[in-house]
Amino acid sequence: MSPSPRRARAAGLALGYLADVLWADPQRGHPVAAFGTTAAALERLTYRDGKAAGVAHTGLLLGWLGVLGVVVERVAARHGSGWTAAVTAAATYVVLGGTSLGRTGEAMAHHLDDGDVDAARALVPWLCGRDPNSLDEAGIARATVESVAENTADAQVAPLWWGAIGGVPGLLVYRGANTLDAMIGHRSSRYLRFGWAAARFDDVANYLPARVSGVLTAACAPVVSGSPAAALTAWRRDAARHPSPNAGVVEASFAGALGVRLGGPTQYAHRLEDRPTLGHGRVPDADDVTRSVRLSRSVQFAAAAVSIAVTGVGRTGRRASAAR
Repeated sequence: MSPSPRRARAAGLALGYLADVLWADPQRGHPVAAFGTTAAALERLTYRDGKAAGVAHTGLLLGWLGVLGVVVERVAARHGSGWTAAVTAAATYVVLGGTSLGRTGEAMAHHLDDGDVDAARALVPWLCGRDPNSLDEAGIARATVESVAENTADAQVAPLWWGAIGGVPGLLVYRGANTLDAMIGHRSSRYLRFGWAAARFDDVANYLPARVSGVLTAACAPVVSGSPAAALTAWRRDAARHPSPNAGVVEASFAGALGVRLGGPTQYAHRLEDRPTLGHGRVPDADDVTRSVRLSRSVQFAAAAVSIAVTGVGRTGRRASAAR
């Protein structure tokens, strides 16, 4: 890729990130919701209680997104770098969810501060798949901090990572994979085998971005009066005990940075999990929810800055070195 298209991609990532900061997710006609509707319709045709059917289902949907992304990006490139920047910006805006995550976290902190547990429980499904009726105030605060941490990686760091590496195809395929994992990647009786491929693909797609998120969380810990060393220590000590190879990294890093203790019994709609302890601090409260949102936004900004810088100068720098 020549320097000009690379800079156009970087500009598109920057514009898409800025659009998400300003406007958050579209309230109507969100393309991710349209993809979910398409995936649900296809599932009625492809569903079988087996891994092979799930592989086919996942492959069809993600392959279609990949082809769509390649076609859009190539057509844009023929019309110049401005079009490349524009389609990259649009795709980036569509797949990012960091601002909506932060606003939901702030709303949750407000409900907890007011002692309005009913309103807080009503907001839980917007953050995670836990059973809200099983949660008290402390449980809601913990669930929120854990969700803010995990979704900082899923909704912001990982899309920017794949946008920097793969442009529009990388952005679309990643968001499709993450959406499929949310739809069919859980361990219910219906999806244990059919959703296996979606869950594993999402694990692979998030493996490196989750670790980048951990590093950025440690770097941003002073924003919330936290310790980078504590974040890295919690990651190293606790993350591997989490059932997710990726969520554990980010949640443990957040726990260390915030000085709180996460994990413990976690009630989902389909099962109860006894999660390992992450961090050695206090149980989170409403103030910690607010701090987690502040930390998340700092990590999001850092991820955007790194992705834009690497995309815009990476190839140019290599060519300059070769010329010398």
